[in-house]
Amino acid sequence: MVQNVAREMADLEPEDFHLLSGVEQGMRFSEYVDREKLPQFSRLTAEDVDYRLDRCEDRGFLERKTMQYEGFKLTFEGYDALALHALVERGTIEGFGAPLGVGKESDVFEVSSYKPMALKFHREGYTQFREVNKEREYTADRDHVSWQYTARKAAEREYDALETLYPDVRVPQPIDTNRHAIVMEKIDGVELSRTKLDDQQVRPVLELILTEMGTAYDDGYVHADMSEYNVFVGTDGITIFDWPQAVPADHANADELLARDVENILGYFQRKYPRFVDDIEVDAVADALLAGEFESLSDHD
Repeated sequence: MVQNVAREMADLEPEDFHLLSGVEQGMRFSEYVDREKLPQFSRLTAEDVDYRLDRCEDRGFLERKTMQYEGFKLTFEGYDALALHALVERGTIEGFGAPLGVGKESDVFEVSSYKPMALKFHREGYTQFREVNKEREYTADRDHVSWQYTARKAAEREYDALETLYPDVRVPQPIDTNRHAIVMEKIDGVELSRTKLDDQQVRPVLELILTEMGTAYDDGYVHADMSEYNVFVGTDGITIFDWPQAVPADHANADELLARDVENILGYFQRKYPRFVDDIEVDAVADALLAGEFESLSDHD
């Protein structure tokens, strides 16, 4: 658990991070790194490597396996420690708080510095590595792909999308990133799936979401995974989050993915609030967004 990692950080020494970084480097070439190669990768003496291996393994940061050789690999806790260390060293975060959300492909925690923020750790590829590897384009051109690489690329893609879209689109403000971790603005609000909208709010909230999707497309991105689970509704409007699967607007399938996003969001509203939005056509709304001509749902009743 990341909370355990955060508690261990104060007891770790610079050489421990050199070792973890060395294992990380070695895992670019194989799942388990030969113990004999760790002095080279970590730039530590063989004696120091032996000492640091025990310290890091005892803390759950490394996993050992004996094959034709004795090998070590980072656990996700070890990868978390490296990312946390980098973000603390930069002064991005100072304190680690409570979980904000734990999911299949990411964990989000409250962190603090000059203000409360959210720290998101991507978990893509760790528990369902082969399935994720097939679906995500950023792993398609590599022969050996580690779960660290998959998670880091997901974080990079999401951070790039947030940097491009903020503040034109209502997305969390990106603050910093390292490896598979992103520090971003903490959003106050309730997930759309858990929100009960008043009758007068249904169409305005849907219009807000569709408008933001259209602006995102104009600014260069399609979310590509829109649902009621990645929209926050707050007193000041809506915020769209979770962008690791975002694709550029010039992607060959961007128009199709935008239409699917519209279908997902509109379908949710039609299931939950049918008498307010039942007559709206997905294709008409998607075409208007693609053309930059969406202004109101009343144009598509």
